[in-house]
Amino acid sequence: MLPPIPVLSDYGISPTHGFLPEVLPLTRLPDPYYNKWEAVAANLQGLILSKRLRGVVDRLPVLSTVGLEHDAEWRRAYSLLAFIAHGYIWGGDSPSDRLPPSISVPFLKIARRVELPPIATYAAVCLWNFKPLFMDEGIDHLENLATLHTFTGGLDESWFYLVSVAMEARGGPIMSLMMTAIAAAREGDSAVVTRCLRGFAERLDDLVQLLQRMHESCDPTIFYHRIRPFLAGTKNMAEAGLPHGLIYDTGSGGEEEVYTQYSGGSNAQSSLIQFFDIVLGIEHRPTGDKKKRPSAGDDGDGGHAPPAPRHNFIMDMRRYMPGPHARFLHDVAAVANIRAFVEGRPGDAPLRIAYDGCLSMLRAMRDKHIGIVSRYIVVPSREVRARSRSRSPEAVRRAGRPTMPQSQPAAEARKRQNLATASVGIAFEAHTSSDPDQQKKNLKGTGGTALISFLKQARDETGEPAVEEWTQRFMSRNMKYEGAGDFFAGKDGQHGGATEEVEVNGLAGTWTVDDDVGGICNY
Repeated sequence: MLPPIPVLSDYGISPTHGFLPEVLPLTRLPDPYYNKWEAVAANLQGLILSKRLRGVVDRLPVLSTVGLEHDAEWRRAYSLLAFIAHGYIWGGDSPSDRLPPSISVPFLKIARRVELPPIATYAAVCLWNFKPLFMDEGIDHLENLATLHTFTGGLDESWFYLVSVAMEARGGPIMSLMMTAIAAAREGDSAVVTRCLRGFAERLDDLVQLLQRMHESCDPTIFYHRIRPFLAGTKNMAEAGLPHGLIYDTGSGGEEEVYTQYSGGSNAQSSLIQFFDIVLGIEHRPTGDKKKRPSAGDDGDGGHAPPAPRHNFIMDMRRYMPGPHARFLHDVAAVANIRAFVEGRPGDAPLRIAYDGCLSMLRAMRDKHIGIVSRYIVVPSREVRARSRSRSPEAVRRAGRPTMPQSQPAAEARKRQNLATASVGIAFEAHTSSDPDQQKKNLKGTGGTALISFLKQARDETGEPAVEEWTQRFMSRNMKYEGAGDFFAGKDGQHGGATEEVEVNGLAGTWTVDDDVGGICNY
């Protein structure tokens, strides 16, 4: 007997807004008992700027969670404490590896209630951190959105979060559409499945257009140096000053207080993108694993390959999604049948074209995302590394730039200067090479996976289920460039190494990125 098709409402998922809450996020906790939290959050930017946040938080009382009643209040409290916690950890001259009881005690309880880790997740900074400017306009329009909290108080940070919010809202109806498609596939109704896939592809095109708007109001330099440090987690942060992670101080002083490590906030924690992969039957392998070709003696198994191993990083990111959302993805995977349905109808051209169209649009979205990662992360990190290699702390001091006191070792000075770079949640390995190509390979994601390699492999795997031969060739092609072999012997098919660039036309004009990284935030 086939498992039942998941019902969105059973998982708190909106048929119109998707994984965004059905009830808009609260702008304030209704119980005055929590005014102290609200006051700190309302003045977060000033407290961080004046370096007074830690003193204020240390003097806060340990508030009980008994006054939190409805789900919206629990979500508001989680987002509040996540912002305060990250401001406390990363808002000083050096990071704090201990979170005081005034935050730790309620944060741990609230995190358990909302089924999330006690860290600033994608849910805390995006899903539950927005409000519409006008109630009679949709929340899938960027011009109608505002954030509730930021670390910097700047437009760039708000825009970074709100692009994701608008994409979540615009993509929400896709879930109802594809649940209908799954039900239709069970009944053998090819016309309905085709119609749903066409609607899916159109919505994906809308999401690509929204993603391309990231650069309208979010400057890469501000994002990399001012915003990303506050989104860092406590995992893989040795270079940033948290070699062991973070202690959640509950005041007990017992053995329960141990160092813990969590990944930082990332778009990889969006349930929407994982839903797309699951419903289309896209399988992701561990980073670096190649697709296995069928052996000559393979007699076939009806077109169904053995299931791919579960991708550790992708599955780990589900721990950073609200519990009901992660369970929804698990249950959808048990009923996903669209890929098998399409593969089983080789003569149904409209169905197969619609399916391949969805894969093509999703691949295009990942291509744009790789370009954004390049522009907002890879290029700024390379610039920082180039400056750190060419300028000693003494040279920086002579140029009038801030540096550590001369009495401290030069190594400590370099560490202080690179705090923002190292604490971004996606940083270089400690054994960074001077080779730019090797640096990109060493660039790590929040989950410890190789960032660019992971993104490019995920993009390439998106096109693998394509059913039409032409589509397969189109989405697996490697770009060739005239004259690429004239000066770069031994690098066939590569375009000029790290200094070569390719132009990308965006809505705000033309900009360039490294070709071997990709075309246009952090998946």
